[in-house]
Amino acid sequence: MPFFQGHARCFLRDRSGNNCVFKIFHDIRIPVSVPRTRIDSLCLLTGLMEIVLATRNRKKVEEIRRIAEGFPVTLYTLDDFPGCPEVVEDGATFEDNAVKKAVSVAKITGKPALADDSGLEVTVLDGAPGILSARFAGEPADDVRNVDKLLQVMRGIERREARFVCCIALALPDGRIFTFHGYVEGSIGEEPKGSCGFGYDPVFYPAGSHLTFAEMDPGEKDAISHRGQALNAFKRFFLQWFLREGHERAGK
Repeated sequence: MPFFQGHARCFLRDRSGNNCVFKIFHDIRIPVSVPRTRIDSLCLLTGLMEIVLATRNRKKVEEIRRIAEGFPVTLYTLDDFPGCPEVVEDGATFEDNAVKKAVSVAKITGKPALADDSGLEVTVLDGAPGILSARFAGEPADDVRNVDKLLQVMRGIERREARFVCCIALALPDGRIFTFHGYVEGSIGEEPKGSCGFGYDPVFYPAGSHLTFAEMDPGEKDAISHRGQALNAFKRFFLQWFLREGHERAGK
């Protein structure tokens, strides 16, 4: 029987605010034959159908909504909660920043929050711009200036391997935290090409493609992107976990 498969980690915070590994979920499996109506009804039993996207980046919101289209959740954004303050992204890793944003928004809104932190890692630059991808060229964040700086720094360099990294964190109001990761390997072009996407998309060629992310149509990019991979891992986990919780609640 065919299954969806994936993995995720769950954290709980102790009283001092530190992350404690609660459980590692391996080999998350849901038969693909499970009727969608059954999944929807079981998910509704959990009371966790509303999720706040912890970002004000409209391009990210647009991409996440597109990848999550048809999924049994109601997505809100920070525009629906104007009282949410900006979260300083001062973590040492993508996961640190994603978790910090998700936890902050979940506490303020009282709803599950989904946060994304992502960026570009260039091999010859020792992983830069990395977690500083959005502000590689300084403040304020600007995609065009970031791409221009990257191309300037890499001028004349033959080795152009790079990868996009994405960490998505789901924080629940009760303190549980789940993280999901996605990666896509590729290389950096010598000039921007394409008008779709955002960030470094115009100069990133995913491995095996002659098109940059910015030259691909949205569906083509979503199928292989780092954010698409992380969100799909979240979706598989969501169905597995909530399907189980739905069964438990239905039996009470």
